[in-house]
Amino acid sequence: QVRLVEAGGGWVQPGGSLQLSCAASGSLADIYALGWYRQAPGKQREYVAAISTGGVINYAASVKGRFTISNGAAAYSIYLQMNSLEREDTAVYYCTAAINVWNIMRGTTTAWGEGTQVTVSS
Repeated sequence: QVRLVEAGGGWVQPGGSLQLSCAASGSLADIYALGWYRQAPGKQREYVAAISTGGVINYAASVKGRFTISNGAAAYSIYLQMNSLEREDTAVYYCTAAINVWNIMRGTTTAWGEGTQVTVSS
């Protein structure tokens, strides 16, 4: 069983920045990629970004150029640096894990974290 723990959510004004983190633990033998999804009120969960342990990276078009995903110093940990935040970025952000980046993009994932709230408002 894979356990994912997110941290770093909060409130920020439009144009501001936040950094999220995610740490995975448990049975990680088949995990080679971690990523982020988000779900805004009344909307479906949507893909944000993913990164493999080898450094392969992919972003959703809506966040490309504003968000940066990176591997942490600790194994099976990642960061999501979010800059130039917009009101439309308000959502619960979920960390997820899979065997590769493509599976994360498709939503074919092994586990989900409980989520961390990001609120962008003035």
